[in-house]
This record gives sequence, C-alpha cells and structure tokens, in this order.
Amino acid sequence: MMSESPDTRSLVSASSQLNLTEIEAIDDKEFDIPQVDTPPTLESILNEPEEEDEPFVLEDTCLLNTENIDAHSCETSSLASSDSGDRAHLKRCKANACTHEHERACTHTRRKAIETNATVHGSVLRHSTLKGVSAQIVSAAEKVDAGLPTAITVSGVIAVGTSHGLALVFDQNQALRLCLGTTATGAEYGAVSALSINRDCTRLLCGFAKGQITMWDLANGKLLRTITDAHPPGTAILHVEFTDLPTLAVCNDSGGSVFELSFRRVMGMRTCESRCLFSGSKGEVCCVEPLHAAAELKDHPITPYCLLAMASLTKILVIGLKPSLKVWMTFPYGRTDPASVPVLAWQFAAVQKAVNPVVAFCRGDTVHFLLVKKDESGTIHVIKQRQLQLSCDLISLTWLNSRTLVLMDSSEKLHVLDRPSQDELETLDLHEVQLVYNSSHFKSLATGGNVSQALALVGERACYQSVCSYAGQIFYLGTKSVHIMTLRSWRERVEHFLKQERFTEALSLAWSFHEGTAKAVLGLFGDPLKRKAVVADKMVEILFQYVERSLKKCPEQGKIQVLEQHFQDMVPVVVDYCLLLQRTDLLFNQIYSRLLENPVARGVFLESLEPYILSERIGCLTAPVMRDLLSYFQENGMMESVEGCLVHMDITNLDIQQVVRMCWDNQLYDAMIYVFNSGMNDYISPMEKLFQVIGPPLQEGKPLTDEQVIMGNKLLVYISCSLAGRAYPLGDIPEDLVPQVKNQVFEFLIRLHTVESTLEEEVHPYIRTLLHFDTREFLNVLALTFEDFKNDKQALEYQQRIVDILLKVMVDNSDFTPSQVGCLFTFLARQLAKPDNTLFVNRKLFDQVLEFLCSPDDDTRHTERQQVLLELLQVGGVVQFDQGRLLALAEKAEFYQICEFMYEQKHLYDRIIDCYLKDPLRKEEIYNYVHNILSLPGYSPKDKQTARRKALEHVKELVRINPAKTAELVAGHFGGEVECIITALQDDYLVFQLLKNLLDPSEGPNPQAVLTLRPDLHELLVGLLCRFCPRQVTPFLQTSQHYRLEETIEITKKHDLREATSYLLEKKGDVQGAFQVLLQTLKTKLHTLTQENPELARPRSEDEDAEEADDDQTPLSVVEEALIDLIQLCHRNSHGLNQQQREALWFPLLEAMMSPQKLLKGPSAKHTSEALKELTMKVLNSMSSFIALPAIIQRILQDPVYGKGKLAEIQGLILGMLETFNYEQTLLETTTSLLNSDLHWSLAHLRKAVSRGLHPRQDHCNICLQQYKRRQESEEEIIIFSCGHLYHCQCLQRKEQGVMGKEPGLVGDGVHSWSCYKCTSRQGTRPADRVSVVGGRMRATSLAQTKVTSAYRGADTEAHGRKDLAEVTLDSQQIQAWDQLRCMYRGPSRLAILTDIGHSHSSEKAGLLNTAHPPTGSIYHSENFSLKLSPPPVVEE
Repeated sequence: MMSESPDTRSLVSASSQLNLTEIEAIDDKEFDIPQVDTPPTLESILNEPEEEDEPFVLEDTCLLNTENIDAHSCETSSLASSDSGDRAHLKRCKANACTHEHERACTHTRRKAIETNATVHGSVLRHSTLKGVSAQIVSAAEKVDAGLPTAITVSGVIAVGTSHGLALVFDQNQALRLCLGTTATGAEYGAVSALSINRDCTRLLCGFAKGQITMWDLANGKLLRTITDAHPPGTAILHVEFTDLPTLAVCNDSGGSVFELSFRRVMGMRTCESRCLFSGSKGEVCCVEPLHAAAELKDHPITPYCLLAMASLTKILVIGLKPSLKVWMTFPYGRTDPASVPVLAWQFAAVQKAVNPVVAFCRGDTVHFLLVKKDESGTIHVIKQRQLQLSCDLISLTWLNSRTLVLMDSSEKLHVLDRPSQDELETLDLHEVQLVYNSSHFKSLATGGNVSQALALVGERACYQSVCSYAGQIFYLGTKSVHIMTLRSWRERVEHFLKQERFTEALSLAWSFHEGTAKAVLGLFGDPLKRKAVVADKMVEILFQYVERSLKKCPEQGKIQVLEQHFQDMVPVVVDYCLLLQRTDLLFNQIYSRLLENPVARGVFLESLEPYILSERIGCLTAPVMRDLLSYFQENGMMESVEGCLVHMDITNLDIQQVVRMCWDNQLYDAMIYVFNSGMNDYISPMEKLFQVIGPPLQEGKPLTDEQVIMGNKLLVYISCSLAGRAYPLGDIPEDLVPQVKNQVFEFLIRLHTVESTLEEEVHPYIRTLLHFDTREFLNVLALTFEDFKNDKQALEYQQRIVDILLKVMVDNSDFTPSQVGCLFTFLARQLAKPDNTLFVNRKLFDQVLEFLCSPDDDTRHTERQQVLLELLQVGGVVQFDQGRLLALAEKAEFYQICEFMYEQKHLYDRIIDCYLKDPLRKEEIYNYVHNILSLPGYSPKDKQTARRKALEHVKELVRINPAKTAELVAGHFGGEVECIITALQDDYLVFQLLKNLLDPSEGPNPQAVLTLRPDLHELLVGLLCRFCPRQVTPFLQTSQHYRLEETIEITKKHDLREATSYLLEKKGDVQGAFQVLLQTLKTKLHTLTQENPELARPRSEDEDAEEADDDQTPLSVVEEALIDLIQLCHRNSHGLNQQQREALWFPLLEAMMSPQKLLKGPSAKHTSEALKELTMKVLNSMSSFIALPAIIQRILQDPVYGKGKLAEIQGLILGMLETFNYEQTLLETTTSLLNSDLHWSLAHLRKAVSRGLHPRQDHCNICLQQYKRRQESEEEIIIFSCGHLYHCQCLQRKEQGVMGKEPGLVGDGVHSWSCYKCTSRQGTRPADRVSVVGGRMRATSLAQTKVTSAYRGADTEAHGRKDLAEVTLDSQQIQAWDQLRCMYRGPSRLAILTDIGHSHSSEKAGLLNTAHPPTGSIYHSENFSLKLSPPPVVEE
C-alpha cells in the first residue's frame, strides 16, 4: 500500500476497465454534426491562416496594455508554479487571489448555469492525502535542496518533478524508490516542467524548463537519453507524452510547436529522431494528449492509428500519427476569453452500443465532445456530440470513468458531472491543496521569457502537470502535498450520509440506486433483481436506524408541538419507503411495535396512514393497527377521517356492530352504508335506518333540518346506485349480487308498511316519504332505473307496481302541490311515449289531473300550474287528453301558453297573436313572433296573409305597447301600408310615436335603409314634433333630408319655432332672413331682460328654480345662448360675403347688443350692464376678423351709449381691440423673421454644397475609358459629378445626356443641364427621360455640375473657364434638393404659412360671394395649429 495511514486507499483500488456488460443500459443522446468523410491534410492545416490576421490577437483589446496583463498574471487562486523558489512571489500571489475572487464570481454568474436535478447524489468523491509522498517531498526540499514540486505523473509508480531538476519516484507503498538527476544538472537544465511514464512502466521522460528532455530507466534509475535538439533552442518543454507505441512520444514547447520523438537503437547507440507535427508560427499549441488504450482495448480498430489531440489557442486538431500523418478533424472554439486555458482528455466510452474513443475539450465554460469511430466500410468518422455548458471558467478536465467527468474551475473548485444527463453531482473546494501552477514554463522565464503575449496570458492558469489520472483516480500536486480523488462505492456514499445522521438523504440516495437512476455508481454489478435486493436490504437497515435514532433523540421536555414535529419529520418518510419497498409487514409489525412505546409517535404514525389509505396505496391493515386507528380518530374527534378511511379499506377483520354504532353515533352515513354492504352484504338495513330519521317529520309536515336533508339526499343517491349496480360511495357491486340487490331494493320500496308500523301509518310509507322529500329527484332515479329494464320480466312487473303505487299515493291526496302532481304525470307521459312502453295508466287519471291543474277557482300558483301542464303536454301527454276539452279549460283558466301550444299544432297563427296580446307577461314577444311568421320559411302564403291581417287589425294596440318595435315591424313588412296604418291609428300622439321611430334616424335601428316614404309624411312628423316635442325639431331637420324646404318653413313659422325656421332659411340660402329671425329672438330676450327686475340677471335660488322648472335658465344665460347662435351664423357665412354684406350682418347685431344698455341705469342694473358689455366685447372680437377696424370704431363712436360722456367708458373696448392688433402684428413679425432666418441658412448650406470641390474616382472618362489627359496639345473640357464619375464633355454630349433649353429661373440662355450617364443608366431609364428622373434620386445624380478644363490649356481659356464658373446657378436638380431641405421640417412649413396669409388677404380683397362656407384646407382651420419655433435641422456635411 502507498499510504502510511489506514484511511488512504490503494492507487489501483478502482478499476479503470469498462464494464462492457452494461453498454445496453447506457443512454447517450448526443450526436449531431455531419460526418467528416474527407478530412484535410496536415499541410493544409499548417498553411491555413488562423481566424485572426496575426498568429494570435487578444480578443479583448483592452488587455493589450501592460497593466492589465500584469493584473491577470496574478489571477491565480492559489500558489503559482515555483521553480525559482521565490517565497515572496508565492505570498504575493496568495494575497492577490482574494482580491480577484469577487471579480471572478461576478463574471461567472453572468454565464449560463448548468441545470441540476433535485435528485440527491451525496458525496461522490473521496478526498485523501498521500501522506508518505507528501512528507518526503517536503523533506527532500529541506534536506537535499530538491526544490518545490513542479510536475507529477502516475502509472505503476508515482513520479514527482522538482524546481531544481530532480525527479522523485515512489512505489505503491509511497516509499521513495529513485531520485533521478542531480541539482547540478538542475542548475543547467532548470526545473522539471513535464513528466511521462510509458505503457509498461519501464521508462520515464522528463522535460525541463530550458528545453532539454531526458529518458530514465525506472528499473535501475539509469539515464538512457539526453535529448537537446528535438525542438528549437530557448523554449521550455510544456508537455512530453509517451504514446501507446513504446518507441514513439510527442513533446510541446513554449513556442507552441509540437514534435514527434522516435526512439531508435542502432548498433547499441540510443538515438532520437524529431519531426515537427505543428509549427507554432501558425498558432501556438498549448496542450497535447495522445490516446491511450487499456490492455483489453489494444485490438480496438482505432488504436493502430495512434491518435493525438492538440489544443491550440483557437482550435482543436485530431491527427493520426500512423500509418502516415493525417489530420482527422479541426474544430474552432468560437469566441472565448483570451485568458482561458485550453484543456483536453481522452476516454473510451460506450455510445450507441459500441465502445469508441471520445475526446473532451474546452476553453472557457463550454465542454465539447468528439466521438471517433470506424464504420463497417473502414471509413473513420469524427462526430460532434452534445456539448456541456457550465457557469465557470475551467482550467482542468479529467475523466473518472466513461460517464463521469471531474472539472476544476479557475477558483479551484472541483465539479463532478455525469456526462449523459449533464447533472452536476458534487462540488468540492481545493483551496487547501495549494495547487502548483505551470505559469513560469509557459512564460519561459528560464530562457528569458521569449514567448508570445497570448501564450503567457494562458499560462497564468495552466496546471497541466499538476493534475493526472490513473485507474479511476485523480492526483493533484500541491506545493507541499499530493492529494488523490477516488470514486466512492454506493455503500460508502450512503454511509457518508448516515455518519452525519442525514437519514432522509441516505434513503433518497439508496432508492435512486434501487431504481437505477443514480449517477456515478460504483460497486453494483450483475442481475438487476439481485442489485435491487441488495439495496433493499440496506434500506431496511437504514429505516430501523432512523426509527431508533428518532426514539432515542426525542425531546424529553417542551411543548407537545415540538414532539409532534420531531416525529412528523420521520414517520411519513418511513411509511413512504416501506410502501415503495412493498414491506407493509415490516411497517405494521416491527416498526409499529417500536413506535407504540411513544404515544406521540403512535399518534403521528396513525395520522400519517390516512393519505395512503385514501389514495389506496394501503388497502389492508392488520387488526391491531385498524383498531388503534379507529379508536385514535374517535378519541381526537377526527370522524371525517374515519369515514374517509373506512370506505377505502377491507373491514372484514373488524367488529362490525361496534363500527356501525360508532358511525351512526357520529353521523358517518357513508361509512355506515359501506360497512353494511361490504361487511355483511346487507343493502336494506342502511335504508331502514335512514327512513327512520327522515320519515316522521315529513309525515307530520315539519320542515327538515340540514342534517336530515343531507341524509335524504344520501338515501336517494344510495337507492340510485343500488338499482344501477354500483356500490356506494365508490366502486361496483359484485356482479353475482347485482340482480339480488335490485330485487331487495324494489321489494323494500313497495312495502305496504314499515316493520314497526302503527295503526295511524299510511300505506306505502317509503315511496310516500321519498315523494314528499323530493318528488322530481325520486322520479328521476326511477326514470334512470327504468332505462335498464328492457328484457327483464320481473323488473317490468316491479315497474308497473311502482307506477300504480305512485298514482295511488299522489292523485287522491291533497298533501301534494300542483308541481309535484305535474312531475308525476310528466314522468308518466315520458314513459308512455316510449316506443317499447309496457306501462298501463288509466286515462281517467289524466283527466283528473287536467281538472285539478285547470281549476279556475284556485288563483294561487297560476304560473306554476300552467308551466306544469305545458311540460306535461310537451313530453307527449297531449295524446292522453281530449283536445277540445283541453283547449276550453285552458282558455277558461287563462293558460295562454297552453292555448298557443294547441293552436300551433292546428296552424291557427292568428289565434296565437290574440294569445300574445291577452297575456300580460308576453306582450313584448308578439313583435318577434309576427316577424318570424312573415320572414321565416316553413309557413304557407295563407298563414302569412292571415298573420298580416291580424297584425294590421291590432296595430293601434301594438303601437301602444311598444312604438319602436312596431316601427321596426312596419319598416320590415308593412312598408306599403304606412298611410293606411296612420289612418287607422286615429290618434295624433300615436301617429307621432310611430312616425318618430319610423323616420327619425336617431331613434333606435334605422329603417330608412329599406323604407323611403313621401315628403309629406316627413312634414307631417315635423308638424307633430312642433306640437309634442319642439326641442327635437331642429335636430331632426339637421339629420333628415326628405322634407321640402318651403312647406317645412311654413310649418315652423306657424308654430313660431324660430331656431328651426332660421336653420331652414340658412339652408335655403337666405342668410339675411335667417339672421333676421334669430335677431328678433335676441331682441325679444334682451327686452325681457331689461324690462324685468335686473336682479333676475343673477343666478336664481333653488326655490325659484323649483317654481319654474320648465325654464330653469336665467334671462342673462338665455340672452347669451341666443347671441352665440347669431355669432355662429355670422361666422359660418361671412367668408362668402363681400364687405357690404358682412356689415349688413354684423352691425345690426352690434346695434342690438348696444341699444338695450341705454335703458339700464342705476346701481341695481350694474350687474346686468357689465354682463351686456362683456357680451358686446365678444361680438366685437368675433367681427374684427371680418370687418375693418376703422369701420367698427366709427360705428361705436356714433352710438349714443358710447358717443357721450368720457373716453373712459369706451376705453375697455378700444384697448381690447388694440391688444388684439398688437398680438397679430407681433405674430406676423416673428413669423417673417423666422422664415428669413430659415431661408438664409438653407441657401447658405446649399451654396456651400454646390461650391464644394469634387474628387474623381478614376483618372479616365467613364464613356470612352481613356485618360482625360488624352492629348497634351489640345484643349479638352471635362465634367465631374458629385458621385465621383468623370466624363469628357464631347463624350457626354454624344450620349445625348445634355439637354439644351431655357428653363424658368435660370440665368442666361442655352445653359446645359447635365446628369451622370453611368448612374442614370443603372436606374434603367431612357436617355430622354433621365433629366426629369434624376432629380428625385439624390444618390444617383450630381447636386452640382462643375466644368473643369485640362491643365494644358492657355491663359485665355482659363479666364473663359472662370467665367463659366461664375455663372453657376440653381438648375432643376438643385431646386429639387432645396425642396427636399425644406421638407425636413416637421409640421406645416413656414413658407406654407406665408402662402396661406397671402391667399386670405387676396380673398378678402376680392370680396366674391363664391361659397357659403370657408375653405377647409387652410392651416388656420387645423385644430392643432401652432407655431413650432425649433432650430434648423442638422444636415450631415
């Protein structure tokens, strides 16, 4: 054994072999990416440029400065690699670890967390320390100056490299076998940076920090080779690895290159040949991992290829070294953190029922899996599997077995994961290990630090040589110790919980082993049934321990609730697992006998059984437990629980009489019925007991208590179940007992007397009781039962007997209400109407019932009796009656629904209309009925004509009932008879109501869409409105269009409705006439105001309002209302009038308002006078928009009211008008200033754009494709457009791009308007069209055309050129550009505002009476009009 202490396990205690018998049980769901049929060659990979332009560029550019890199260099959460032995450096790193812990935590939480199941996994890994090895490492450092440990590898032995160049080799008992190398060679070679042991544990390869590699014989400690030329000098060895071939190894140096080492022995001389597999100049490799196959897999079809996985900073490569070098797959990581460490690990795993190698790799927080397999044709495929996402940055990845991975993150926490399910099984903290990091080798500090910045950044967290796995164990190298992680067996994991007394988790974990759902299981093999039996025995043992511990650790003192809670935590768990294991014998014998010792535990146990009994997981209890359960529930008043449990259990082993007594005493009727039925097969006794309770009060006519009502309902349900063959309250009666039970129940129901009958008892008490309790429900029970009586002769006899008894009990008995009797005969009518009916009922009985229901002497329950008779007729009872007699009785009893039912069968629809009119409850329904007859198919023309005639006869009554619905009916079906109907009504108010609903669109549904009547009817309605509802005349005239103006004006004048008359005159076009009518109204109201007490101008008191309810407005408000109507009239029409016509409207209005003010004198009239002056001001403000200001002032000064006295009296009027004028003047000045400013800015910007120099894209003409300097001696004119295209002027003219012409707004004649030929050609337009098209497309055309001459022209030509430039003006394209700039403003343009102002002035001057209404397009008439004083928009240069 390696360990010197008893708790350390053997290195080879866990088998690394795959259990091939379990392959079928493994369920892997991960296979996605298409197969790689033609892998690339190694040369193509080496020559392929990386994703970045450089060999490596940091993805986060902010890390490029030195400070950030220094900060990251300390981001190691424990001690860094220590080949130099610098203690100060170690302390500094340890301090920095705490500083960066929080930063890493924040980073990790942002990443997606791995999903974990709620399943209990327990402690999966056992952590031990190799104390012997650890002690000797520390001793060697102190005694022989071996230095600190730097690398570890394990095979049959443990080899540890040190910072002073030594390799310490320990055997399986942790004894030091060899010390390879000397401190002298260590000083020359530097620290041991990599170790590897070959397959048969005979050779050890050591890589050093200064680049040398040595090979040692592990049998005798002899140095076999020293290799110094295998890779470029000046680079440290990062990895050296034996392959499965004894003469082949690979190494990886700090330059990022990978080399193959072939060992030879020629003529006794040991040699080593080196071959470069991957050059660091194309992207540094920082991790290599050859595929190692166990002995039993040496014949696997993949092993001869000698696979090697290499992880560079950007991708992973899988290559085959044999038989020839070949790249099998490359896979990029994607975007990752530059400081993340690439890690790799191979493992043979069972996927899809075959064992094949899988390489796991990651850089950052995502683990990818690649499956390598060989198909039947011999083709090799590398297939991408489902990836694994974590929430932390990983620095180490190791397989424990084919299903379990151990990952270490940058904060030195271990994560144990199950690969198929992706569950995280356990997390462990490794801070105490003080892991050794390989940072110094990655930075190549021993050779001067000549490595790339990217590799140095990755090296901060590299710990490749500090973690190794062997035989299902993982070794971690600390600065002073070696630690080992092994998988616990299933028993150990359960025991680990038991030691902590976590019994619930232990049971949950054991159950997952039992069911085969646990992960990382070790120690369970063989047949599944045997495995379950082994685990079940362990669970029984745990259950006993749990019970014993709970009883021993029970709190001796304290509240009863604490004791109960103590056992409530344990007992349900024990019960649950006993039932899961199907060990009720254990539960009710050994465990229950132990719990009986504690009364609280016993009570909790009995209570916990209830949910299992109700869910029928427990069907049978032992007799002692059953007795204890019932007595416990009874003692604690939990009788509902007793009932719930009883009806779910087998009760054959109970004292039936005792249980029945208990149920009856506690009103557990369901349980009592169940005990009688199941325990004694007695189905009659429960009914007798229930009848004894509800019978007497019903016979005496007393009301039932709530408890008795519940019993009665249970009795009905019980009888229904028994007759239907179902058990009560759940389940079914045994099939052999069903006929017997039915017969027993029928015999019981039809008994003549009860067992304990008295002389006063009436016959058939049971049926009588049920009829009194709930007639309808009892008859429903019988109806359901009779459905099943098809071929059962005896049952049919029972059916007839029960019907006879029902008739005998109910018909001659005054105790029953009409509804109850009706229910019986409705039930009988339904039975008699069936085609296979065998019942016989005397028809005389039906006649008796008819007499009883139609009795005219009884006014009570009229509606109820009619409804009962109607229901009886509808189910087929009509065949039992003489129809003539039935109709006569119904009419006499005023049963109009019965009459309707009978008339419907005889198609007497006119009689039905009479029924509706006579029935006070259904008068409103007549309209729908008539509409349906006249519109629905299925009625003959004769029927429809009869209904029409009947409706017209009663039209007067119809209008009285509902005028709106009558109008709807008339519009739909009687459009041609409107005049006849109006004549028939003979009542002006009825005519008014009908026409109002018929012709007024505002009233209800609009029938005008289907009905257009003569104008005289509309005028008739106007006249009626004037009489009955004058306020609605004007709204009607505004909405209706079917009256004649002249006739209607006469009607409104006749009734003196001035507002309506004014509206009609204005509509006619007589504005002056309309004005005069309203003006007369205003004068009348002003006269009333001035003649009455001026106090009336003030608001009235509540008493005065009550006295004059019809006119609740004050005289002043009446005047104001009339004035507003006049102002609106003048406003509407002033736009279309000339100045003289406007004055003819406004000045009389002003005169009318000013003249009454002369009559108001004295202090009492002050309030009224002020109010009138305010109203006069409103008139002035309104008319100022249409009448010139001097004319208004002149008219005011001429008025006697204002013409005499001081100026102070008219000061308010004048100042108000001046304020309005000042406001409008300021508004105009501001608008003009803003427009000038905007125009200046826009033109300046446009001029700047036009005069900007242009830069050609090419030095040749885009038409002839020759350089524009074609002939040095000749003068050549060229044209450059703003798009960058350049042309000779002649070439462009030949293409007919220039259009000669004189355009409005351009200076001079014959100015060319050029457009770019190439840009307009792309748009697909014809040359003739392009001039008009290009202006709209700013990108394709030039904003300014500039003529430039060749550099070799004469001085006079240059002057001519300048003259051309001076004449540059706005062409059509530039005008369009200017329009586009103008349109950049939101809202109405300011130029549009000025345009509107100009239009309004011109229209005023014209004074033409063109339209009666103002133009609506003006911006002033927009409700949202406002000036937006925003700064000019910013246009990109």
